[in-house]
Amino acid sequence: MRALLGLFCLLCSVGTWANQLEGIRIWPSPDSTRIVLDMQGSPRFDHFMLNGPHRLVVDLAQTRSQVNFSAIKNSSELITRIRDSKPAQPGSYRLVFELTTQVKPVVFPLAPAGNYGHRLVIDLPYQDQSRKPEPAVHKLAPAGLRELVVAIDAGHGGEDPGAVGPKKNHEKHITLSISRRLAELINKEPGLRAVLTRTGDYYVNLNQRSEIARKAGADLLLSIHADSVANQGPRGASVWLLSSNRANREMAGWLEKQERQSELLGGVGEVISQTDGNPYLTRTFLDLSMDRARADSYAISEHILAEMAKVVRLHKRKPEHASLAVLKSPDIPSLLIEAGFISNPHEEQLLLTSSHQQKIARALLNGIKSYYRQNPPNGTMMAAKVAPGSSIRHTVRNGESLSVIAKRYGISVNRIKGHNDLRSDVVRVGQILNIPGS
Repeated sequence: MRALLGLFCLLCSVGTWANQLEGIRIWPSPDSTRIVLDMQGSPRFDHFMLNGPHRLVVDLAQTRSQVNFSAIKNSSELITRIRDSKPAQPGSYRLVFELTTQVKPVVFPLAPAGNYGHRLVIDLPYQDQSRKPEPAVHKLAPAGLRELVVAIDAGHGGEDPGAVGPKKNHEKHITLSISRRLAELINKEPGLRAVLTRTGDYYVNLNQRSEIARKAGADLLLSIHADSVANQGPRGASVWLLSSNRANREMAGWLEKQERQSELLGGVGEVISQTDGNPYLTRTFLDLSMDRARADSYAISEHILAEMAKVVRLHKRKPEHASLAVLKSPDIPSLLIEAGFISNPHEEQLLLTSSHQQKIARALLNGIKSYYRQNPPNGTMMAAKVAPGSSIRHTVRNGESLSVIAKRYGISVNRIKGHNDLRSDVVRVGQILNIPGS
């Protein structure tokens, strides 16, 4: 009789507590904070906001919790405290997130994937959605010229770890480290500037990555990844670009966004805005823009592969094509760089070392420079530097010295002095110098 009573109590307990909250993870980013609730089963939930003070309340039906709130890592400036409260319904569990400001949460469940089980994701977008400029090394460009901008996208991040190596190392950390190294090298080069799509361990939507590049006026987008397959044998780096099938599918989506095409396509966009929505003319301009971006992507990939072959093993010696969301921009040449196979034990260890990461970053920089020396965009410092036998006029500005000007153009002080017949290193504000092409 006692055994039957115990079994009855157990069945009642299982019926009441059909789910369990196993953990809470918080991922702050420049634009939002993401909260992830790790659940034992598929969550049934409700949520609402309260003011005075600002709070987000999440009710989890038929759920119990084993979460230790003091152990939760929280570096978000938006969330000040996490606690539980008395639920409205018996058997439910109520979570309360105390916030510094009012937000409009986006809440959705995720099914098990990879190393994760059931999850409830809560995105809290910041009220000010304007992305703050990242602290980068901005080198003052000469009058009438601009720097060539390279957007560097560190794959995965935050809730999305990417591939996981045999020793449990995450792709997201390797890609961010290589991206930071590449950005540092680029920002040391006169005429080049780097922009990172993410600067820390947080997730950036795939569509938003190309938007960040576009807003920065990027001439090129490189997305850094580390490959993975079930077989631990494959090794080596590769370079991928958008397949024509994906390009054709994306075209249909872009045609529906007449309003945004002007800002996306620069001068071409201005022409499109004057076509009165003519779909045939619009498609022609978009076709030309995307074809040019894909052709440039292929040409740049060949230069990068040639440089990478000098320092790392290649898995594919020719650029590969794939249907990848991060490469879909019709107006920016875009490449995905697989730095190696994290699924290979030997290469996993290599990808973790500073020296190997630096080799990859240096090869990418050399590939970029190699291509743009031969194909410099008009109006860039790179174009001024490579024009053989030509010179440009530079007006000396306040705070400039010959050494500063020489570094900006990537030539020596003596070359500027000789070209301008200068007997002294002293220059004056307003003085006009002829800068020889390299």
